[in-house]
Amino acid sequence: MEPRFVRFENVAPLELVEGVTGRPLFGEGTMLNVIDFEPGATVPAHSHPHEQLGIVLRGMQALVIDGVAHELGPMEGYVLPGGVEHSAYCGPEGAFVIDVFHPVREDYRERWERERTSGADGE
Repeated sequence: MEPRFVRFENVAPLELVEGVTGRPLFGEGTMLNVIDFEPGATVPAHSHPHEQLGIVLRGMQALVIDGVAHELGPMEGYVLPGGVEHSAYCGPEGAFVIDVFHPVREDYRERWERERTSGADGE
């Protein structure tokens, strides 16, 4: 893989769920996803084998694990081991979050590439 530089506003968005959009950057073994939560958006409970780290840059994002909501504000972060079931919601102002996944979420890469080749704007 060659070095690559991107401007995230030029990275084609990927709708993760209604009201939650990511702009992914894929490396060989790790991916970064810049996520924009619309006000009041939610992510249903799910799990994945990928380790997930994140940081909230703006707004409030809550991660719900075992029924406990962990509300995170700007400059607060998290580490979720693979296989941990979690859901998320944000506050009335929405949220802007960076997620990092290891290894790469190939499901995201496949969806993103498929949408790019079907007419969406790319990097």
